[in-house]
Amino acid sequence: MIRKFFTLTILIFTALAASAEFRWGPTVGTNFTTLHWKQNIAATSLRTGLQAGVAGELMIPGIGFGIDLALKYNLHGSHVKFGEHKIWAVDGIKNQNVWFHTLEIPLNLKFKWTRMNGFEQTLAPFIYGGPVFNFTLATNHAPAIQHPLGYVALQVAGGVELFEHYQISAGYSWGVSYQVKTIKLDNYSAQPRGAFINLSYFFR
Repeated sequence: MIRKFFTLTILIFTALAASAEFRWGPTVGTNFTTLHWKQNIAATSLRTGLQAGVAGELMIPGIGFGIDLALKYNLHGSHVKFGEHKIWAVDGIKNQNVWFHTLEIPLNLKFKWTRMNGFEQTLAPFIYGGPVFNFTLATNHAPAIQHPLGYVALQVAGGVELFEHYQISAGYSWGVSYQVKTIKLDNYSAQPRGAFINLSYFFR
């Protein structure tokens, strides 16, 4: 019985995917991020970064559901007050901006309101959310920390599509695995958190 259910599910999904419409185009945006530490030791504050890349959209006609994905370069960071603590100050480490250059691959479920008696050709609201896979490309000089090759985050967002080409969205992202940890303190790590705004143009 379970096997038949999964087989039927796969067949339905395959049929829907075969009728789905794929679009892609350039995307740019800005972000406002900080680092959320396990313990409140090193105070942090927001910094503004940027992101740019290629976005894609695979939507199933008629029902408004689909997949939103992208490949982006993402520059984000935080101001960390290491210099206020003796453990880092004795090494000459001061308060500093910590910047990360990452390759970002979001994979979202998306719903777009497309049944509005033709008004959706002018304006169509949408929402999306899902995991974001990040791969660290480089950082600025930050001797107090180390980082893994990548981390995973979650994001939720909403926005509008204008004239069936332009999409403006805003949302919030938070790390579910750590992006950095300090070298001198064991198990003291931080996850990125922050808001973002994106503008995308989709070719038809």
